[in-house]
Amino acid sequence: MAKEKIVFYCQSCGAESSKWMGQCPSCKEWNTFVEEVVSAKKGSKSPLRQEMRARVTKLKDIEFSEEERIRTGINELDRVLGGGIVQGSVMLVGGDPGIGKSTLLLQVCWNLAAQNRSILYVSGEESLQQIKLRAERIGEFGDSLSLLCETNLDIISEIVKKDLPQIVVIDSIQTMYNESVASAPGSVSQVRESTGILLQMAKGLGTAVFVIGHVTKEGVVAGPRVLEHMVDTVLYFEGDRHAAYRILRGVKNRFGSTNEIGVFEMRSSGLEEVKNPSEFMLGGKPEGASGSVVACSMEGSRPILLEVQALVCRSNFGMPRRTAAGTDFNRVNLLMAVLEKRVGLQMGNCDAYVNIAGGIRMNEPAIDLGIVMALVSSYKNRPIDEKTICFGEVGLSGEVRAVNMAEQRVSEAKKLGFTTCILLKATKDILPEIDGIRLIGVRSVKDAIDLMV
Repeated sequence: MAKEKIVFYCQSCGAESSKWMGQCPSCKEWNTFVEEVVSAKKGSKSPLRQEMRARVTKLKDIEFSEEERIRTGINELDRVLGGGIVQGSVMLVGGDPGIGKSTLLLQVCWNLAAQNRSILYVSGEESLQQIKLRAERIGEFGDSLSLLCETNLDIISEIVKKDLPQIVVIDSIQTMYNESVASAPGSVSQVRESTGILLQMAKGLGTAVFVIGHVTKEGVVAGPRVLEHMVDTVLYFEGDRHAAYRILRGVKNRFGSTNEIGVFEMRSSGLEEVKNPSEFMLGGKPEGASGSVVACSMEGSRPILLEVQALVCRSNFGMPRRTAAGTDFNRVNLLMAVLEKRVGLQMGNCDAYVNIAGGIRMNEPAIDLGIVMALVSSYKNRPIDEKTICFGEVGLSGEVRAVNMAEQRVSEAKKLGFTTCILLKATKDILPEIDGIRLIGVRSVKDAIDLMV
């Protein structure tokens, strides 16, 4: 019989130890070690690994073109991926339960099947009948999509090696297991080894692999942190599952930018692309209400207009309450301190609530000026013109600082019908004149506040 031993693994970085420790010596995280029973027998080498031989290739002999990317038919997903699917890549998709991960990838399979791409959808959580029920909401699939309900990676590897599909979807990595590892499916060892097998399969056969991963209560992919280092692309599906919109954000991409986001809306027929997120986020904005102002944030190359709401009222207790939803709580406290010190507003005895409407989360410093204007508007109970937009970073001295891509922000505001834009004066002086929108330059927070009626 194979001898078994107990090993402790760090869930954050995958470090191994023979005993439990409170702090991981590698990544310095606390309480991340978990106990696992592993077998001492050595697993046999996979046939795929035996066939792969190390070859030295000169860089100039390698040919690659952008045409080798596979378009998914979903523009928002292609934007996040950097232009499409790269053959031989492994892409990890994580998100909360019920957020729409499986629905999104099933829609990708539907689009690729219409292009006569060979696809294998491997499910370890649902039966064939359950997948069929979800697929009927999307539409009629072509003959190039094959389904497999299996969790043994040795069997899956043999089928992929035999059929050679162009796209493989694994739903999910926590249900897969490798027989050479004695741990249970979903453990640190199994997730790491299973991902390694999928990585070898993708690189050796040139097959693009989508992997769905469960997330923890902190919102990160469950399993060792090394899982995200092994794959080529990591995508997070964000948003409240009770809300209509979803945001697909790339946090790692070896073949494109990690600043782009894709915006989707959940409907009865599946996920629909939101081609104009700014108009979608500003829907239902109140008219003539104090404490509401429109700011502009950049996500990659895309400007997104969002409504910043603030509510300031006298506190009935000795310690004022401060709340921030959709933005950094500490940043709000910092901006309120700037208003007290540099402008002279007595907000130390007031409760303050700041919210980014729509449930979206934005942390770009460019929305600082919008937060300040919303706070002052609510404090003085003076509404800001609904056709006015502002953006700019605020420093500790009360100065307004420049932000990047100002021309794109102004153009997006003009496109949505805004007539006035408040920004840094130095930025205004170098921007070209844009018909239909008036640019007002300010040097400090006090200059911006003086513009309020």
